[in-house]
Amino acid sequence: MSTKPLRIVILICSTRPGALGPAIGQWLTDTITPRADELGAELLPVSLADLALPFLDEEDVPASGRYRHQHTQRWSATVEAADGFIAVTPEYNYGMPAAFKNALDYLGHEWAWKPMGFVSYGNTSAGTRSVQHARQVVTTLRLVPLGATLALRIADTIADGRLRPDTGREQVAIGVLDELVRLAHALRPMRERSHPASRTTPLPGTYTRALTPDDAADVLVLQRCCWVEEALANDTLAIPALQESLQQVRAWLATWQATGLWRDGRLLGMVRTRRIDDDWHVGRLAVVPDLRGQGVGRRLLHEAEAARDVGCRRIVLSTGARSQRNISLYHSQGYRTESSDGATATLVKPVLADGAAGVRAQAQGHVQADVQG
Repeated sequence: MSTKPLRIVILICSTRPGALGPAIGQWLTDTITPRADELGAELLPVSLADLALPFLDEEDVPASGRYRHQHTQRWSATVEAADGFIAVTPEYNYGMPAAFKNALDYLGHEWAWKPMGFVSYGNTSAGTRSVQHARQVVTTLRLVPLGATLALRIADTIADGRLRPDTGREQVAIGVLDELVRLAHALRPMRERSHPASRTTPLPGTYTRALTPDDAADVLVLQRCCWVEEALANDTLAIPALQESLQQVRAWLATWQATGLWRDGRLLGMVRTRRIDDDWHVGRLAVVPDLRGQGVGRRLLHEAEAARDVGCRRIVLSTGARSQRNISLYHSQGYRTESSDGATATLVKPVLADGAAGVRAQAQGHVQADVQG
């Protein structure tokens, strides 16, 4: 399970003045917040009335992801940042509110592979027919509806615009959150793989995406897995990748451009880059040992080289002075050893005038090095 915090949007679906939705949404937020804190989830109440979305007014279809209007862009950013939703919805004439359907129709990829739970309210059916209607729509958007729901019959649960205290009802609400969080964690690899910013790779089932400080725990585990061999080869534990704390990893993830290779929520490889003066520094190139020999490290290295800033004259990396396998590989990729102090070897690769970086070898093999810019 990922260590990243989850963002859960509590979506208040009714826009009618005087509707019960805001009161029920507030009750829900207050009820499940302590449990959300325990689960590491952030709750974000969002009212469709406050969003004030007009009926869909974009020229391009939502699947294009091209949005001209600011209200669409704001709504897209809110949904994109969410990991799951709890819709608080009434039932209008055997179905969900038009404002709810409209809000769903505005977007495309932002919804994909995110769970949605429902808290419904109404009279005869306690809003359950609204949920039945909504399920048909949300599954088409690749949202994943929960099995757990909470249905409130207005006459039995609400007095003077407020919900009557009920311990059983509170436990059902917490159960909805528990299931939502479990499913949101399970679906995270699907969300990341389908994200427009992610790219598939030649290795079946894998994709790459930018690493952020939220990935610090995964990066820390990968570093300690990969750099043990470097410690043995160089007969030292004085290797930054082995010594860093979670906070230190989080800090450098905020200042370096880093890319991770993922499969099913597992971080398989990574590399980081940044510019220092006229040099492009490549660092922390690592691949899990069980993928050795499949060319993963070289592909990550080539991606790091290709991402260099215009104007950089050299690509610089470093590894243990006694890491002969790494040094040999780097030499085969056009790097030359510039210096060695007995502990660390610094290697450089000139950038050719036409913009190509050194020798572009075919990607075969594995690299696992302590590259420290």
